[in-house]
Formats: sequence, C-alpha cells, structure tokens
Amino acid sequence: MSFSDLFDSEFKQRNKGHFSAIVRVALADGIVHPEEKKFLDKLAARLEISETEYEEILNDPLKYPINPPYLHVQRLERLYDLTRMVHVDHHLEDQQEVMLRKLGIALGFTPSNVNYIIAKALSLVDKKVDGDTFVYEMQHMHK
Repeated sequence: MSFSDLFDSEFKQRNKGHFSAIVRVALADGIVHPEEKKFLDKLAARLEISETEYEEILNDPLKYPINPPYLHVQRLERLYDLTRMVHVDHHLEDQQEVMLRKLGIALGFTPSNVNYIIAKALSLVDKKVDGDTFVYEMQHMHK
C-alpha cells in the first residue's frame, strides 16, 4: 500500500466519522426530517460517501467513530464548511439555523453561546468571506 493510498483511506474513514456524527445529530429526535435528508444527501456527496456507505451509516450511525475536532480552530473550520453547505442554496430553508445549532453543539460549542456563534457564522458566510477570514472573525468576535 502506497503512502497516498494510506492517506486516502484515512481521509475517507475520517469523512465517514464526520458524516456519522452529523447523522446522529439528525436522528437525535428519532427521525430524519425531509429537510435534514436533503442536507445529508448533499453532504454525503461532498464527503464522497458512497450509496452503500450512506445507507449503512443511516442504519447504524454508531458504527463509525466520531473524530471530534480537538482544536478550536478546527471546530471553526468545520463550522465554516457546514455553514457554507447549509447556506449556499438554503437547503434546509427555515430549519437551517436549527440544524446549524444542533451541529454547533455537536462540534463542541456550548449551548449558552451557540445561538450567537451560528448567527455570526451565517452573517459571515452571507458576506462570502473566505475560510481564513471566517476563522479570524469568529476568534475575534468578542473584541
């Protein structure tokens, strides 16, 4: 196995773990709502999750380990990606903020400040800032 194959394999496993964690959030209330399903479909395509893997994860989201971002910057980077996915075509319509709050809590942001964080994230993505600007602004939003 070449080094690039090892990297690709590890990258795909990490994507499956991320997707599995998001499926768990969507299933927190016991069902996947149609808006959430549309979002999961789009996310699976972006994370290169095959149809078989998608069904497997939906049936048993606990099968893959969660790889939570350890560093605050990594959480912000993941929040940036998720916010852009949700916001780009308003896939979740009125539910976008609700879903992003759930994802924000799953990423490790506290319930006491997740509303403020999501509002700021949506505002920045609406302004079409790049990833570095997003992280910088999020890190300095209290100053």
